[in-house]
Amino acid sequence: MKPIGKLLNQKGFLKSLFESIPCGVLIIDGDRRVLAVNNVLERTFGISGAEVMDQRGGEALGCVNAFKNPKGCGFAEECITCGVRNTALEALAGNQIHRKKAKIQLSVDGKTNDLQLLVSAAPFDHEGKRLAVIILENMTELNTLRRRLKTDQSFAGIIGRDVKMQELFDTIREVAEVDVPVLIQGESGTGKELVAAAIHNEGLRANKSFVPVNCGALPEGLLASELFGHVKGSFTGALRDKKGRFELAHGGTLFLDEVVDFPKEMQAKLLRVLQEGTFERVGDEKTKSVDVRIISAANRDLKKEVEKGNFREDLYYRIKVVPIDLPPLRDRKNDIPLLVDHFLKRIVKNSGKDSIDISHESMVLMMNYHWPGNIRELENAIQFAIVKCRGSEILPRDLPIELKDLTGMSHSRGPSKKLDIDSVKSALKQTGGNKAKAARLLGVGRATLYRFLADYPEAMQ
Repeated sequence: MKPIGKLLNQKGFLKSLFESIPCGVLIIDGDRRVLAVNNVLERTFGISGAEVMDQRGGEALGCVNAFKNPKGCGFAEECITCGVRNTALEALAGNQIHRKKAKIQLSVDGKTNDLQLLVSAAPFDHEGKRLAVIILENMTELNTLRRRLKTDQSFAGIIGRDVKMQELFDTIREVAEVDVPVLIQGESGTGKELVAAAIHNEGLRANKSFVPVNCGALPEGLLASELFGHVKGSFTGALRDKKGRFELAHGGTLFLDEVVDFPKEMQAKLLRVLQEGTFERVGDEKTKSVDVRIISAANRDLKKEVEKGNFREDLYYRIKVVPIDLPPLRDRKNDIPLLVDHFLKRIVKNSGKDSIDISHESMVLMMNYHWPGNIRELENAIQFAIVKCRGSEILPRDLPIELKDLTGMSHSRGPSKKLDIDSVKSALKQTGGNKAKAARLLGVGRATLYRFLADYPEAMQ
């Protein structure tokens, strides 16, 4: 076989095309050894094409894991999950790969650099040998810019400036880049489906279907039909063939809400789909294959359900590769003014009413309330208050009875909660240092805020 470099040199047009692609390109053989690289790849990764010939991809790029094992690239424990390596292997196996995200750590001049890459790969045959062309787009700077442009108060439709929510936003970005099962746990009303949709929409399956299933709302007898579909005549009422949610979500994401309510028999069937990617419709003997990402949610501690014998342990570990715990609203109370403002504007706009504000006394009540129903209850409370409100400002009398029944608090102007440095800093930053506006945003009186700042002057830094 002629060296791939000679082939490219013989074909002037092909050589020009190879060098003009505005991304790093390398061609590898069946052993993942480099046969050719273009100029962009040399510049992007600071390498010399002549020096990396016959090296494996990770060795050529300077991956920090490529030299952890004496055998080189692909043999360290960390290599098992390497997105670049696995994409190359899939291409060499004959699979056309469109675009996959991958992270890689490179060693440059003794320093470790974290890069985020968009990897594309495609197989081709040359003189009886299977080769692959790998395209690497460096998305690191672009992703950093996108994050800076995003408001720190919302992400993918999720509202929050609390430090817990900022950590959640980072987790969503990270988990969206890897195609693994996710388990979201949190109380009812904390927004589990919104987080699941955000993970889907931020990932590479975003252009495919996001299919939610409320497992707790479906009778046990219908759950198998809903998930896997059925064939005509398989049971009374099955008048035609029907696709299940797994088929409808093929290529996309299936969101299993309240998976804790899955019956034991269905847990075994779900485990099989996760392990093998296959299932049968109800009443059918034909096995179907499906490619879906599973995101599950539970409003109870699933680990405790495993300990009680209510949930299969093997299924539990299969669906919680990446666990996400959503904080209840009472643990992120500094987000309440932000959420109230968001719901007020949205509900008023949809109702066609004039602008409505919320009084300080009403905000104090909201900040002191426990919110057992979390964000869903807060939204419903705003909806109720807007209906009851007869002026341009929501007063305590307009709020649901649960909020007005707080012991002796309905007209209190005292401190609504214990302030903390992070929430005060955030409020002052948002209001440009205006303490009066910051106090309103925090749901406290100005005197309360002034006393806090006197005790903690670092909150103004």
